[in-house]
Amino acid sequence: MAIRNNTNRRLKEVLDIMAAGSWLDEKPNGGVVLAEAVARIPFTKEESELLSGGIPRGHKNLTKATADLVKAGWMTKGRSGWEITDNGLRATVAFDTVESLADALKNGTLIPAGTPLPEKPADKPAAKAPAKKAATKKPAAKASPTKAAPVADTSKPSAVLENQPASVALAGTFGEALGAANWDPSHSNVQMQLDSIDGVWQLSADLPAGQYSYKAVVNGNWDENYGAFGLLDGANHEFAHAGGPVTFHYNHATKDVLRG
Repeated sequence: MAIRNNTNRRLKEVLDIMAAGSWLDEKPNGGVVLAEAVARIPFTKEESELLSGGIPRGHKNLTKATADLVKAGWMTKGRSGWEITDNGLRATVAFDTVESLADALKNGTLIPAGTPLPEKPADKPAAKAPAKKAATKKPAAKASPTKAAPVADTSKPSAVLENQPASVALAGTFGEALGAANWDPSHSNVQMQLDSIDGVWQLSADLPAGQYSYKAVVNGNWDENYGAFGLLDGANHEFAHAGGPVTFHYNHATKDVLRG
């Protein structure tokens, strides 16, 4: 019971963190949001116990619980990060306690009609800059001949394409649905493709409805694989899929995989 209550407390923090970020037009990485929620409500000794995948029990519980926020239509998880919806913002007003939020998610309670969006926090008044003294005008120096600026070398790869692995594959329980063996990172059908514009690896697939687990395997070798939260040898990514198209996005800077 205590673990469930702590998870509910962190879940409310997740919603509050994203609500605060919405005023700044931010779409934070999911791992950043979860880490902040855990920093506010630290794990107990029991929640810190590592599960078979090497991830703390509390992390697994919280990650699974965020699916309830998505199901309720209060947040989205996409390629560019997590984002709170207008209904999610209204939920912070309608269900402003841990208990009321948890009950609403559990029972599928609708947000009362007419619930307003929360008011944007007032910006702090900017400090006045000290007045500048009038500068004494000096005679302009004679301009010396200048050399033309060198033309930028556009043949060099952009920063997002540097330090990328040779390959990234998604190995998991959907392998057979894609014509490969489950958990086989060598098959061509589970290889991700690098987007040369933003440096993010992508794989699109049409999957039947079901519960799936997977990891990102780098350079075709299980010696370097990333699970939930982008942790090396971390717990499996897990998600429930209603069936249909899904696109996975792997960012080698964060080592995390998002779905969109």
